[in-house]
Amino acid sequence: MTPLPLPSPPAGERMKVRGAIIFALLLILAAPLAAASQAPYQGPLIDAHSHLPNPQVLEAYVAAMKRHNVGKVVLLGVGGVQKQDVEWIAAAAKRHPDRVIQGAPVPDPLGQGQASKLDALLGSGQYRAAGEVHVRQESRKIDRRADDPAFGQVLEVAAKHGAPVVIHCELTAAASSLEPALQKHPKAVIVLAHGGSAEPAMLEGLLGRNPNLLVDLSGMHYQRTPRLASEKGPLDPAWKALIEKFPDRFLMGIDVWAPRLFEPATLDRLLAWTRRILGELPPEVAQKVAYRNAARLFRVE
Repeated sequence: MTPLPLPSPPAGERMKVRGAIIFALLLILAAPLAAASQAPYQGPLIDAHSHLPNPQVLEAYVAAMKRHNVGKVVLLGVGGVQKQDVEWIAAAAKRHPDRVIQGAPVPDPLGQGQASKLDALLGSGQYRAAGEVHVRQESRKIDRRADDPAFGQVLEVAAKHGAPVVIHCELTAAASSLEPALQKHPKAVIVLAHGGSAEPAMLEGLLGRNPNLLVDLSGMHYQRTPRLASEKGPLDPAWKALIEKFPDRFLMGIDVWAPRLFEPATLDRLLAWTRRILGELPPEVAQKVAYRNAARLFRVE
């Protein structure tokens, strides 16, 4: 038996269905464009994590700070890679005392006498942070335990002076030594650089259980992995949700570290990207991440 043909819906109904499908497709396609077209964040900004590869690049960065309304920059050591970090950072602060916040370098967190050296630096009153401390970095084959007693002494010294410790510690799905360190030293504030190279879901648990942990979003721009967004695309939804859930626990950093990044055009692209991404957050959250959290942590008046 030949089946009877189903009756076609009236022309008007077909047009309604087709219109609804087209509208839904337009919404899907337009969502990234709408996010990317939001107004960039225009408020105050502190770069909570950057480095000097040599003294000559400083003026290029200060000029970019002026162009993009970046009030202050936290200059950190590079985990023992550069022997002149202390001298270069001190000279930068002397030249631009209204813009530079000094981080006390920690070349080897497990090295003999490192806690005493840090105690002397922080005791001078010139520094408001310690780091960047390289705890785990696969590219340099560094794998130190954050809960090592020697690093615990570094954390206790920093806590005594009220200085946060910025660490490079690439987290994985494997058990990490970071959480035991946070719990053993509750008065020490640890800032996990570059989002810990982790997925937001992993950080959510760490932040929820450890009030002395903050996360800086430095070096998570379009040139690096993991990243918050491509150069023109929207902020990753999972990162956006995590930042909005813990608005008091995130800092924004640029993480310039190589001479090529100090080219004026490159700095303009990085800082424009940063303000665009911040603009996708609710205004109150954006101001906390861009400025207020760092101002509180680094005692900016």
